[in-house]
Amino acid sequence: MDKAATVARINKLKDEIAHHRYLYHVQDTQEISDAALDSLKHELSELESQHPDLITPDSPTQRVSGQALDKFNKIKHEVRMLSFGDVFSLEELEEWQKRIKKLAPTDNFEYFTELKFDGLAVSLIYEDDHLKVGSTRGDGQVGEEVTQNLKTIDSIPLKLRKNKYKGQKIEVRGEVIMEKKIFEKINLEQKKKGEPEYANPRNIAAGSIRQLDSKIAAARELEFMAYDLVTDLGEADHEEKHNILNDLGFKTDKYARTCQNLNEVERFKEDSMKIRDKLAYWIDGIVIQVNNNKLYKKLGIVGKAPRAAIAYKFPAEQATTIVEDIQVQVGRTGALTPVAHLKPVKVAGTTVSRATLHNEDEIKRLGLKIGDTVIVEKAGDIIPDVVEVLMKLRPKNAKSFHFPAKCPACGSVVARKKGEAAHYCTNPNCFAQEKLRIYHFISKKAYDIDGLGPKIIDQLIDEGLISSAADLFNLEVGDLEPLERFAEKAAQNSVDAIQNSKEITLSRFIYALGIKGVGEETAIDLANYYGSIEKIEQASEEELEKMYAIGEVVAKNIYNYFQDKKSLKLMEDLKAAGIKIINPKISKNKKLEGKSFVLTGTLENMTRDEAKEKIRMQGGDISSSVSKKTDYVVAGENSGSKYKKAQALGITILTEKDLEKLI
Repeated sequence: MDKAATVARINKLKDEIAHHRYLYHVQDTQEISDAALDSLKHELSELESQHPDLITPDSPTQRVSGQALDKFNKIKHEVRMLSFGDVFSLEELEEWQKRIKKLAPTDNFEYFTELKFDGLAVSLIYEDDHLKVGSTRGDGQVGEEVTQNLKTIDSIPLKLRKNKYKGQKIEVRGEVIMEKKIFEKINLEQKKKGEPEYANPRNIAAGSIRQLDSKIAAARELEFMAYDLVTDLGEADHEEKHNILNDLGFKTDKYARTCQNLNEVERFKEDSMKIRDKLAYWIDGIVIQVNNNKLYKKLGIVGKAPRAAIAYKFPAEQATTIVEDIQVQVGRTGALTPVAHLKPVKVAGTTVSRATLHNEDEIKRLGLKIGDTVIVEKAGDIIPDVVEVLMKLRPKNAKSFHFPAKCPACGSVVARKKGEAAHYCTNPNCFAQEKLRIYHFISKKAYDIDGLGPKIIDQLIDEGLISSAADLFNLEVGDLEPLERFAEKAAQNSVDAIQNSKEITLSRFIYALGIKGVGEETAIDLANYYGSIEKIEQASEEELEKMYAIGEVVAKNIYNYFQDKKSLKLMEDLKAAGIKIINPKISKNKKLEGKSFVLTGTLENMTRDEAKEKIRMQGGDISSSVSKKTDYVVAGENSGSKYKKAQALGITILTEKDLEKLI
């Protein structure tokens, strides 16, 4: 960006962040996720670090929080309440260390690391061992006096215990937090009353502490986690502060530890990520600070944050970025999918540059234009979704997107089928579709041919060696040797791998065919229900619809596939190439026939796949989601939302032992 564009971007970011910070910190509500707001702040911080001359006093990076609420008395903090800067990777953490080591090159840097709890920061002042004043952070200089509400929290001592520092005024700071189970209970009550559910525990904690009626705060069963002792009681380092806080009767982070270097810090972060789901409270990262108190003070403050401390955030599930272009991809079924090409951004620990837009209707619903700033969301290894457009950040030169009238791969006419949201290439022989069908055929859950990937498939198609999946099984070593990347040994290895994959289970074979709507689970259901490919080929639409979890649309897709001349030709060619399909062993005992099962959590004596196979062997059906049609939920260790939904719906929940007895 040139200077003018950078100025415009910074100004828009400042306005957007200020709006969301006000909603979050003053109104106790929010329009976007914490991760998305963190991403906006991170972008602003990066731009300002590149252009220090553009930093202004009104920038969100230069202050702590919003204004204090009028309904409480104002309290001026004797020592300013700061917040921490954020880093999102080990590289950024190393940059932070370089900066502070330049200011104190001869000092020894030992770090104290602790979990970063998602709550409301408060200050507690004790005089003569008794709690005198409790206040919120406010704008860092002035907060709200909420002593009565804080007194309702059992983990905040009304009188200090084992206080060796008699006569001293003592200030303690920490986080007001809520347990996950309490949060879920409150949201269940909200749902029963037909009222909107809370977005996160911090919102409820903040709202509870800011109630004029302390009975409301008491009913919320809040907790307090102390993290800092402001008063100088002779403590040499931050670790000693925690020890003193424990002695005075405060709860502190039991997982906190001292680290000698950033490698140990990284291990603490990784360990924290492993336990986060098992914790009673929400955490969104770790806090790292220079352990030595004198060195901590020596390093001073920059803007809103101490130089000697930083928050190392866990990988965000959401982030903000810019849509640089929208291009259309042709899928193996002929469906055209618009894909957003993004300015690269880290989401859930990986850098992404693409996000699916699904179809034309979704683009219209989002109101998306090329050039927009968007929130992208990622779950697991799935390609990210664009979930929201931040309209206030739209540039003047943003461009509208128009769906193509012709297939970008083969130039054929594009049409939208009645009743469907997707557009399709009308050419059944479109080479882009065929290429993707072969990719699917060799994928991990299908034939899974060792050493054969998309690049080699492209090469084989380009050289005219294959035009369908069946052609793979007729390849000879001499066909491959002349190709780039193929020496004699590599060619032999590839041919051997293809020949060794000729034997395949019926369920994997059905999945490999790439029938629209038939995923891994449906393929297993079909295999177990019919027992052979011949019986599936002969099944009518009506017969297919009778199967559990196969609706009218998928039944029609399966039936049409086995009526299509091109599909029948592929089946003939595969059989001629010598493939061998292993049919499942169907148990004569069908005691679970007609019963639907959902599995959740970790089982002790068998894997979930083994449990599914045992259920299917006796005629049971497997579903991935809990509904009123579910008969049983098998719950192992660390069961999640499926377990809770089953409880809410009154569905029978089985332990692993219960399942073994049932089988």
